[in-house]
Amino acid sequence: MDKSTFEDRKAIIAGPMHGSLQHDSAHKHVTGTADYIDDIPEPAGLLHGALGLSDRAHAEILSIDLSAVAAYPGVVWVFTGKDVPGVNDVSSNGSHDEPLLAEALVQFHGQPIFAVIAETRDAARRAARLAKIDYRDLPHWSDIDGALANGSPLVITPMTLRRGEPDTEMANAAMRLKGQMRIGGQEHFYLEGHIAVAIPGEDDEVTVWSSTQHPSEIQHIVGHVLDIPSNAVTVNVRRMGGGFGGKETQGNQFAALAAIAAKKLGRAIKFRPDRDEDMSATGKRHDFLVDYELGFDAEGRIHVVDATYAARCGFSSDLSGPVTDRALFHADSSYFYPHVHLASKPLKTHTVSNTAFRGFGGPQGMLGAERFIEEIAYAVGKDPLDVRKLNFYGQPGSERTLTPYHQEVEDNIIARIVEELEETAEYQARRNAIIAFNRDSRYIRKGIALTPVKFGISFTMTAFNQAGALVHIYQDGSIHLNHGGTEMGQGLYTKVAQVLADSFQVDIDRVKITATTTAKVPNTSATAASSGSDLNGMAAYDAARQIKERLVAFAAEKWDVEAVDVVFLPNRVRVGEIEIPFPDFIKQAYFARVQLSAAGFYKTPKIHWDRKAGRGTPFYYFAYGASCTEVSIDTLTGEYLIDRTDILHDVGRSLNPAIDLGQVEGAFVQGMGWLTTEELWWDDKGRLRTHAPSTYKIPLASDRPKIFNVRLAEWSENTEATIGRSKAVGEPPLMLAISVLEALSMAVASVANYKVCPRLDAPATPERVLMAVERMKRV
Repeated sequence: MDKSTFEDRKAIIAGPMHGSLQHDSAHKHVTGTADYIDDIPEPAGLLHGALGLSDRAHAEILSIDLSAVAAYPGVVWVFTGKDVPGVNDVSSNGSHDEPLLAEALVQFHGQPIFAVIAETRDAARRAARLAKIDYRDLPHWSDIDGALANGSPLVITPMTLRRGEPDTEMANAAMRLKGQMRIGGQEHFYLEGHIAVAIPGEDDEVTVWSSTQHPSEIQHIVGHVLDIPSNAVTVNVRRMGGGFGGKETQGNQFAALAAIAAKKLGRAIKFRPDRDEDMSATGKRHDFLVDYELGFDAEGRIHVVDATYAARCGFSSDLSGPVTDRALFHADSSYFYPHVHLASKPLKTHTVSNTAFRGFGGPQGMLGAERFIEEIAYAVGKDPLDVRKLNFYGQPGSERTLTPYHQEVEDNIIARIVEELEETAEYQARRNAIIAFNRDSRYIRKGIALTPVKFGISFTMTAFNQAGALVHIYQDGSIHLNHGGTEMGQGLYTKVAQVLADSFQVDIDRVKITATTTAKVPNTSATAASSGSDLNGMAAYDAARQIKERLVAFAAEKWDVEAVDVVFLPNRVRVGEIEIPFPDFIKQAYFARVQLSAAGFYKTPKIHWDRKAGRGTPFYYFAYGASCTEVSIDTLTGEYLIDRTDILHDVGRSLNPAIDLGQVEGAFVQGMGWLTTEELWWDDKGRLRTHAPSTYKIPLASDRPKIFNVRLAEWSENTEATIGRSKAVGEPPLMLAISVLEALSMAVASVANYKVCPRLDAPATPERVLMAVERMKRV
C-alpha cells in the first residue's frame, strides 16, 4: 500500500490522529507519579558522584592536592582527567576542545576538574569542596565586548550569506541608517536538572539512564571515554522534566563520569548536581551583539541589509557553529532583502560553553530583523506593521521569494496569517485607542505590536534528518512502539502513538509507548530542531506500512479477495464481506506465520546545504505564525504588565490540537521570559552570579498575559508530504514573544511622541525600560 493510498483512505476513516488526545503522562505529571531518573529504585550498592569545580575563569593548574577529599568519611574514589580510560573529551562535534575534566588549564569559572564518588550524595558534595588547587591566573573575558576588545579567537569557522550586490547597492539606497542591538542569553531552567545513572554489566558493558535529548550521542561519548565500542553501551530515556535544547549535548559529562566510575568500581553510580552547580557548569542560550546597516526607500521598503552577528560562545565550540548559522538563516524573519550580506562571529569567551536552546539561534536572528523593521518604521514615520507587510516575501512566481541562503520560499502564508490576526485582534482600532490614551496619560503608557514568525524546519546538518522506529504486534493484538525520539514533556510519544493507532485503526490504549533506548533503535538523531514528530512519526508510519502490507497480502490469500477489499476499520478488519475483530485477525496472522514486527525508517527529502558556499535548501518547509501583544509600562519605575496577547499559529494539519496549543502557549511564555525578565550576569572574576531562582527570574504563572487568546490556523495544511500534513510546533512559537518586546518599545517611544526608535535591548527588564524612558525624555 503506497503512501498516497494510505492518505486517501485516512481522509474517510476517522482515526485518533488529528484528535485532541490527552498527553500519555499528563495524569502522572499532575499527580507526581511520573517516574524520572531520580525516582527509579536505586540498585543495591549505589554510589553518588559530585563535581569538583574550578574557582578561576582562566588559569593554569599548577598543582592539585586531593588528599583531604579522599580522606572525607564515605568517599570511595576521587578521579581526575588522568584516570579517564579512553579520551578525556566530551565534545559533541569531533572538535576535541571540551575536556571531561580539566587537567592543565581551566577556561571558565565552574569548570569540572575532578569528580568524587561517595556512599552518599551529601558526602560527595562536601568532600568536593576540600580540594587544594594552585593556579596561575591568565587574562580572561566573559562577554562579547571583552572578546572583541581582546581580539578573541573564534570557536569555529564563521559563515557568510550573500545575495545581490550589497556592497555597491548600499550607496544607491534612498535612505540609510546604522545601529546595534544587544540580545541576552537564557538559562534552560528545567524542572528536572541534569542527571545520569550508570550500571555496570559484564565484560565491557554498561547501561546508562540519562536525562538527554540525544541518547545516541551519550552512547558515543560513553564509548569514547571508556574506550569501548558503542555496542557495549545501552542508553535509556523514558522522559525528561524539560529539555529545551539544553539536554542535547550538556548531559554528556554527567553520563561519562557516571560510566567511568561504574566500570572502575563495579557499582551503580548516580550523578545529580544541584541547581547552582547545574547552572554554573552547563551551557545556555547564546547572547548576541548585532551590528547592522540598512538601506531603504521613503516608503520603508528594504533595499539592502548588511549585518554582523557576534555571539558569546563560551570556551569551546559545542553547537555554536550551527547555532550562529541558524541565526543567519533567520536574520530575514519574514522579509525579502533584495541585496544582503550577513556574517556570523562566534567568539570565544571564558564562560561555560553555550549550547542549543529552543529556536537554536533562530530567535536571535529573527529579533534582529524585527529591530530592522522598527528602525525603518520610525525613520519613515509609519506603523511598523505597515512596514512589515510591505516587506513580506512574495508568492511563488514573484521576484521576492529568494532567501539570503538562496532557498525559494514556496509555501508562504504569512500575509494571510497576519491579516487574519490583525482583524480578529482588532489591531488598528486598539492601536488608535492606545495612541489616544498615551496622549492623555501622565505616568502609564501603553504599546501594541503585531509581529510575524517564519521558521525553517529541518536540521541544517543534512545527515541528522533521519529517524527509525520499531513496531511489534503481539498475538493479542496489542502493539509495542519504540522510536528514536525522546519525550521531554512535549507530547512526542503521544503523537507518534496516534500515528500508529491511526495506521491500524485501533484505540490509542492498544499502543504501548516504551522508553527510548539505543538497544532498539540505533543511530538516532537528537530530538531537536522541532523535527521529533516529523521524523519519528514518519518512521513509525513506515513500520506500520510494512506490517500492513504483509497483513493485507495474508488476508487476500486466505479469504481469496483482492488487496483493495482488505480494509482496516476501527478495531476491526473488513475482508471482503466479513469483518474480523483486530485481535482475532492478528492471531490468525500469527498462526499463518506472518511477520508482525518491522523496523521503520525515514529520511527527509529535498534538503541539501553547502555551508562554504552559503547556498542550498536547508529547510524542508517553513512554519508560520503571528502574535499581537498589548502592554502597559509605568514610566516612573519601568515596571510593566502584559495586558493582552492574541496568537494565530500555523501547525499545518495538527496531529493533536490540544498538545499543540499547549506548546504554543508554553513557548510564548518562555520567549517572553527571555525577552523581559531572564538576565544572565557574570561578575569581573568570571563568576556566574545569576545561578539560582533567587537571582534568575523566570516568568511565573502570574506573568502570563492577562488576556491570552491562542488559536491554531485550522485552514492550514502542509504542502510537503509530512506525517498527516502537519507542521512542527516545538520551536517556532517561541518567537511569537517578539511582539512583547516590540510593544514595550512602542510604549517607551510614546514618551518622545514616537519620533525616534527607542532601541530597546533584550532582555527588557524594568531597569532597562526605565533607562530607555529616561533617554526618550531627553530627545
